[in-house]
Amino acid sequence: MSIKAKWNERYRVATGERQAAQVLKENLHLLPDHGRALDLACGLGANAILLAQQGLEVDAWDIADVPIAALQDVALKRQLSIQAEVRDVEAHPPKRETFDVIVVSYFLDRNIVPALIHALKPGGLIYYQTFTQQHVSDRGPQGAAFRLADQELLHLFSGLQVLFYREEGRIGDVHKGLRDEAMFIGRKNALPPERA
Repeated sequence: MSIKAKWNERYRVATGERQAAQVLKENLHLLPDHGRALDLACGLGANAILLAQQGLEVDAWDIADVPIAALQDVALKRQLSIQAEVRDVEAHPPKRETFDVIVVSYFLDRNIVPALIHALKPGGLIYYQTFTQQHVSDRGPQGAAFRLADQELLHLFSGLQVLFYREEGRIGDVHKGLRDEAMFIGRKNALPPERA
């Protein structure tokens, strides 16, 4: 079964309303007042919907067409500025300096990280949240290749200014706090002022 077919099947049987990523919901105050955002590997588009509700023009990409069709329907009904499209980001990465905000949740492809950094405009933000290898439950993918190593987001996005980072691993009371995941917000440096 292809990756596209696998995800289409999962979304066909999905129930309940999806929630936007915690890293985005808890840090909406960092978003710009306007601009262009990308919800990468968007699934049913909860992040895209929240970004559009904040006044951003949103592109939402996913490899599966079932969730994209559902998101297009929601965007039309709610009159939200969301352009949802089926797109394999590895084969067709975003163009340089296109987005003011990029949100990635529960998706990990280390090969596209440089393209994501290049796709940010100067001063642009990336919000990232996904599963870690150090976990206390069975949530998320089982293969280590699809989970972050300790503090890996800090290494992957080392060229960005860190605005927010959270990863708690197995320290302390594992029944409280953020477990199984890491959250990161980074900012691409703005261009230096031109000399007179």
